[in-house]
Formats: sequence, structure tokens, C-alpha cells
Amino acid sequence: MNLNSPLTYIKGISNARAASLSAELGLHRLHDLLHYFPFRYIDRTKFYKITELIDNSSDVQVIGKVLDLKTVKQKRGSRLVARFQDETGIMELVWFKGHKWIKESIKINTPYIIYGKLNFFNGTFSMVHPEMDLVEDYKRKKQTKLQPVYSSTEKLINTGVSNKVFKGYVQNLLMQVFENIQETLSDDFRKTYQLLDKKQALLNIHFPNSPELLAKAQYRLKFEELFFIQLQLLRKKLIRKNKIKGYVFEHVGNHFNEFYNNHLPFDLTNAQKRVLKEIRKDVASHAHMNRLLQGDVGSGKTIVALLSMLLAIDNGFQATIMAPTEILATQHYNAINELLKDMNMSVELLTGSTKTKKRKEIHTSLENGELKILIGTHALLEDKVQFQNLGIAIIDEQHRFGVAQRSKMWKKNDLPPHILVMTATPIPRTLAMSVYGDLDISVIDELPPGRKEVKTVHRYDSNRLSVFKFMKQEIAKGRQVYVVYPLIQESEAMDYKDLMDGYESISREFPTPSYQISIVHGKMKADDKEFEMQRFVKGETQIMVATTVIEVGVNVPNASVMVIESAERFGLSQLHQLRGRVGRGADQSYCVLLSSFKLSSEAKTRLQTMVETSDGFKIAEVDLKLRGPGNIMGTQQSGVLNLKIADVVKDTPILTKARNAAIELLQDDSNLSKPENAAIQRTYSELAKRTGAWSNIS
Repeated sequence: MNLNSPLTYIKGISNARAASLSAELGLHRLHDLLHYFPFRYIDRTKFYKITELIDNSSDVQVIGKVLDLKTVKQKRGSRLVARFQDETGIMELVWFKGHKWIKESIKINTPYIIYGKLNFFNGTFSMVHPEMDLVEDYKRKKQTKLQPVYSSTEKLINTGVSNKVFKGYVQNLLMQVFENIQETLSDDFRKTYQLLDKKQALLNIHFPNSPELLAKAQYRLKFEELFFIQLQLLRKKLIRKNKIKGYVFEHVGNHFNEFYNNHLPFDLTNAQKRVLKEIRKDVASHAHMNRLLQGDVGSGKTIVALLSMLLAIDNGFQATIMAPTEILATQHYNAINELLKDMNMSVELLTGSTKTKKRKEIHTSLENGELKILIGTHALLEDKVQFQNLGIAIIDEQHRFGVAQRSKMWKKNDLPPHILVMTATPIPRTLAMSVYGDLDISVIDELPPGRKEVKTVHRYDSNRLSVFKFMKQEIAKGRQVYVVYPLIQESEAMDYKDLMDGYESISREFPTPSYQISIVHGKMKADDKEFEMQRFVKGETQIMVATTVIEVGVNVPNASVMVIESAERFGLSQLHQLRGRVGRGADQSYCVLLSSFKLSSEAKTRLQTMVETSDGFKIAEVDLKLRGPGNIMGTQQSGVLNLKIADVVKDTPILTKARNAAIELLQDDSNLSKPENAAIQRTYSELAKRTGAWSNIS
């Protein structure tokens, strides 16, 4: 038997039960069972007398004897009831299922230890479906003070896999494989980081001999899990830098210098200059760039992207920007066209809406090298889109693209283009280390000069009239206003109704011809949406009533007020993105969060955070604590965080130590070829096979 054997090697696990464990808990082989850790522990050292029991619905343990069993009819079916007695009194044990087996297996007048949740009804204590052990069996078994409790499902429990049964499987497994458990870390490594050995860690995570040993076991297993993730990410980065060759942008030429010296609309911030230096250093080396650029809404990522593309063009290459939505792609196209209007530079836009004739023109000019910059959506990934020599690909809001989609960008050339991925969703440091640990990371952490912080307030629905009054005051100053409604897929019909109701009430409060209102939502045709957007951009309408389609990609410097309806229904990151739509001009801007009085504690925290800070990284940290890493990254990115025991939020100090340990190890032995690292190399290879990572794609 080895840990790759199927679960059926364990006594009591039939083929049917193995299939249930696989379907319900994702356990397929013995290794999975051994690494399915308890989520809490029960102190089984205390025993109660029946007269000591109190009505608080807690888990208790009692020693006594079953006096008799009887079946009691009820409206639906029947229940089996036993009278259970110790030297101080009598209580009841109740079963709603498995009557036949229980009647056959329970021994009358024989000492038992029972354990379960206490109920109190009509002056009598009872326990439903208790765990029961004969006292003589209990004494024979190896008992630990802390008993493990494993996460399960109702379906499993109903098929007879109680916590006690599951615990038995783990106990059997440990007894059979304990001596064959292989160490995954070297002795010196364990000594350096004061880690328990693997056998003791696995034994004490399931059946701890003391709280101290449990803490040591948890630390060892968390450290190991995070260490091997970091090792994979850092080795991936090393391999990419050493083995994957990138195009060399040797010189800064006319296009870059012409734009930088004569057409730059404002002075770059120090943060922008620093990031540009980092990018220039990457593309001037023979290595392939894979860089993540983080910057809050309005921090000036587009200028950095454009200057990076001009570097490519100066060295005889083409450049592209891929955005997740048509609105955002069009926004980039308009912004870059405006910035380059006085330069002789070909820029085109390719989206799902691009007409066939125009597409063909783009395909031709792209292949013959005339077209230098192509901006678009997923349409760029189509096989027909062939570049003559793509030097750099910039992917915006990259978390919205799957790995497989991004990999297609690599195949547009013989050599992969340099990759710059941009996000306006600040990523907390712990997530950046875990999910993007294989990328070089740049941060634009200051706003352009002259930008004023958006003032944010929280108001309840009852304050709506005063909010309307404030909107009128701002419009009288010549400003424009966004009013945004939530859009949640599952309740699209309800959200649409909310939007239309809101539109009608705003239309009543802001009547024509004094006021003009645009409306934009997901059910509109692209042309209609664009028409309404343009009316607002040109200042023909003062109010834009919209769903979250305007979360990214609308740039109206004259819009100074963002009113977010039902703000409690938005996530922090979405609220932060929406707020970023205002504050883009020189005027003071405002964000009003409207909510109902009924707020969960989490919603209160979200709204309070928005009022207190505009720092995207602080907001991201709060969001991470509230939602957890898996939810923040979404399914496309969270694969690397399918953690068994560690938590990147709560275990940040362990994560930092584990990453530093991986860095030190690779500095000393980049190929993990030294004899003393044999155990680490073996474990690393097994993990790499299992995860099947897309090795070189960010």
C-alpha cells in the first residue's frame, strides 16, 4: 500500500463509499485522506454526571448504561428511544434513522461512553444520534485529549459516514502508513526553521497529544504548504528569466522622444518614472518581460502603457492592448488616439462590433506591418489576427481573462511578446506574493498633481431628498452626475426594475427641458449604449443613470458626483472602482453611498471603509479579510490558493517566512540538485506534476 492507492485500501471503505467521499469531499486516494485536516477539535477529557447537566445545548460526554429501547410512532415514521442511566439520574437517547442496526448492536446494562449535543424538553435531557463507545473499547483505544472534527456534508452523514466513522478511517490509515510517511523537507531546513518532522506533524494534526503539539503540527504543515507554492512560483520566474528569450528593445528612439518631449500632456509622477525605468530595464535585457502593473484608478497607467508601446515601435515592433470589455477597449483607443493626434502613428480598434470590411483592412495592415498599435477585446485572440512582429502585449484588468485566453497571445509570434498586465484593482501584498509570485510587480502609488481626493459620505434612503438637492447644486455649477444601480446576474429582472424605477423618480425630480438624463444598462444594444455614453461625454446630458457597466472605461472629467444606490449590495472593490469614475478633473468631486437602514455588520464595514479611506491598497486589505482570497481572485485565478490548511490572510507572517526561505534556497541551489535538497526536489516534482501549472503565462 502507498499513498497513491485508492481509498478502498482502508477497511470499511467500499467502492460505493469511496465514490461518495470522492464526489462530496474530493478525496480520491490515500494521500488526499491523510491531508484532509480537521477544522476544529473537541476536548473529550471532561465527563458529566446527568444531574450536572444544564440546558445550554452544548456537546457533553456521559458514562452510563442503556436500560431499555422502545420504538415511538410519530406523524411521519417513528423514532427509537433509549433510557440511559448513570448513578445520579436518567436521560434519553434518540435515533430517527438506522433503527434496525442500533437495536442489534446496543448492549443493554453494559457501560457506555456517550457523546453528543444536549437537548432539553419537557423536563428531560436527551441526545439525538449520540456517538457511543463501550467503556472497555474506549480504554483499549489510543485516546487523545483533543478529538478531531472533520468538515462533512449532509449526504455523507446520511449514508453513515459520521465524524466518528471518518475519524476511524484516518486512524486506520495512519496505523498502516505511519512508518512509510516520507519527509518532504531536509533535516537542516527543518532545524533552521524549527519545524516538526512530517510524521509527527501528520499524527498531531489528526490526533494531537497536547495543544502545544497541535500548534507545532499546524505551523509545520502551513509553512510547508506555503513554502512549496512559493518555490513553484519563484522557480517559474527563474526559468522564464534564464531560458525564455525576449525581444531586445535596444534603444529609445524618435517616437518615444518626440512624444515624451513635445506631446506629454503633464509631467510624469515619480512613481510613473520609476515604473518606466523598471519596464525599460526588462525590455533592454535578453529576458522575457512578465510584469504586473498595479495602479489605482486615475494613477496614469495608460501613459506608462503608451510609452512602453512607443519603445517597441522605435525598435521595429508592433504593440497591442487587450481589454475585457468593448467600453474599456474603446476608452483606451480614444485616449491613445487623442494623445498621438499630432504624431504620424497608425492606431486601430478591433472588437466584436467591428464591421467585416474594417476587420479585413486591419488584418492586412497588421500582417504587412503598417499598423503599429492595435487595441481591442477578446477579438484580438482570434486566429485570423496575425501580427508581423508583435513586441509587447498589454493586458488590462487581466484578472478578467482566463489563463488559456492569455496563452493565445503568446502564440502570435515565434518569440513570445513582452507582457505587461495592468490592474486598477489593488492586490494586497499577501495575494500578490501568492497568486502573482512569478511576476515582477510595479506599483504606481501616487496620483497625478492637481487631483483632489474624492469626498465620500454615507447616507440612508431617508436622506434621498437632500441628496437630490445636492445634485441640483452641483449641476447648477456646470457639473455632471452619475447615479449607479447594482446589477447582480441572479436577480437581473429585479435590478432592471430598480433601475427603471430609479430613472422615473429622477426624471420627476429633474424634469426636461431644465435637465437632460442619459440611461445605460446591459440590455441595451451596443450602438444605443454608445450613443447615450457620448451624449454624457459631450455634456449634452447632466445625469447618467446606469448599472455597473460604467465601472470601468468612462472618462468624463466634468462629472463630479457619483451617487451609488443600494451601496450595501456592492463589494468593496466595485465601490472603489465606481468612485474612481469621478475626481478625474480639477474640481472637488463627491461620492454618495445610499443604503437602507438594515445593514449587515459586513456591509457596515464596507461602507465605513469607503468613507474613511481612498487608498486602494488599504481597501483591498479590508476586502481580503471580509471575503477571503478565493472570492477575491475569482475562479480563474484562485487555483493556486486551493489551500489545505494555510490561510494567506491569517497566516501572512508564515507566508513571508516561507517565501524568504524559498528565495534563500534558490539562491543557494537554483536547480535543487544538491544532495541535501533531495527531499525538497522530490516533493517539488510531484507537486509540479499534480498542479499542471501553465508554467510561463502570468
